[in-house]
Amino acid sequence: MLYDKARIWVQAGGGGDGCLSFRREAHVPHGGPDGGDGGHGGDVVVICDDALRDLQSFKRRAHYKARRAPHGEGAQRHGAAGPPLEIRVPPGTHLTSWDGSTHDLLIAGQRVVVARGGAGGRGNKRFATSTRQAPRLAEKGLPGEEGWIDLRLKLLADVGLVGLPNAGKSSLLARMTRAAPKVAAYPFTTLEPVLGTLEGAERQLVIADIPGLIEGASKGAGLGHDFLAHVERTRLLVHVLDLAPVDGSDPLENHATIEAELRAHDRRLAQLPRLLALSKADLVAPEEAERVAAQWRERLGDEVAVFVTSAATGQGLEELSLQLARQVPLLPAPEDAISLDDVPAAEHRVFRPAAGRNFSVERDDDGVFRVAGDGVERLLLRHDLDNDEALAHVENRLRRMGVISALEAQGFEPGDDVEIAGVMFELHPG
Repeated sequence: MLYDKARIWVQAGGGGDGCLSFRREAHVPHGGPDGGDGGHGGDVVVICDDALRDLQSFKRRAHYKARRAPHGEGAQRHGAAGPPLEIRVPPGTHLTSWDGSTHDLLIAGQRVVVARGGAGGRGNKRFATSTRQAPRLAEKGLPGEEGWIDLRLKLLADVGLVGLPNAGKSSLLARMTRAAPKVAAYPFTTLEPVLGTLEGAERQLVIADIPGLIEGASKGAGLGHDFLAHVERTRLLVHVLDLAPVDGSDPLENHATIEAELRAHDRRLAQLPRLLALSKADLVAPEEAERVAAQWRERLGDEVAVFVTSAATGQGLEELSLQLARQVPLLPAPEDAISLDDVPAAEHRVFRPAAGRNFSVERDDDGVFRVAGDGVERLLLRHDLDNDEALAHVENRLRRMGVISALEAQGFEPGDDVEIAGVMFELHPG
């Protein structure tokens, strides 16, 4: 069974804590601070691996957590960076992160960092100054990013066979390639896309048998979006149309139904090059098959080639294969790399915008001041507020960031309760 969808939870490693340490050796009075920094937490990286074909491995495991970085130690020993956690996915995987960002992994070796590890905390050696020679504070490491990742596999096929259920797509694929799809005389025999390779004289083509579509598929009816998505990666579509539907339906209406669903799903699909394969020609008289083919050629014009085919007898399959090899466009060649040595240097200026106010201050009815903002919250996460020296350092940073003046504008007075990042404390700015 082809697994083309998965949802996983990823968590990057947290940063290591900085070390609070002082050099203590014999005959070395006043050794001073020597606490090392914590390491950077491990990232979570998604890698495109050509050895994989579906997302089956994620059905057995849905949670991925990178290792936390080691803490800093005395004697200025810094913690090592945490190793990245690598998650491998097959080519054609579309990735949607919890923050709405999307990535397409198409080429083997392509890498995407989906969750970044937390920064390591600084040891007390980093806080030593000429006026503060024995700092008794160190930073904590920050947690890594975490959240849900949606994975969706969209098959990388050159040609997609589309049509109503039981139109003969699987039989055509089995006869033209070495694929072995399930074939039976009832609709929805194919419940998952099947790939086959068409061997040509000069090139190979990958053909995908997209399971049968019905009216309303673009809105989720039948197999719906589960398999319409696989058509998005193809570069040419072969519309397989039954010459003699067993249910007595009108082939013209059947053709219009599939084309309408493709347009409704993605406007780009309506612009893909097309071929029309009139299947099961062995079930009708040759004269009737040619008469119907002539009508379709007149109806569709010169832009869409029409072939009369039969998987049972092989009629028209060689001509169809040659046309596919001619009509499927080749991938564009990569542009020549431009050497930076050939580009003349230009005079330029670097403008660095001043840091804006990236926090908000609100006062609740109970008199508590709540401060929200990424930078302010990271500051609180890094320090132990039970440490008087660390609290003084935090208050000094809050003043430099403009938080104290913003609080005072809201009526703050020294000793009032302030809540930042879920931590409630009394603030006494000096």
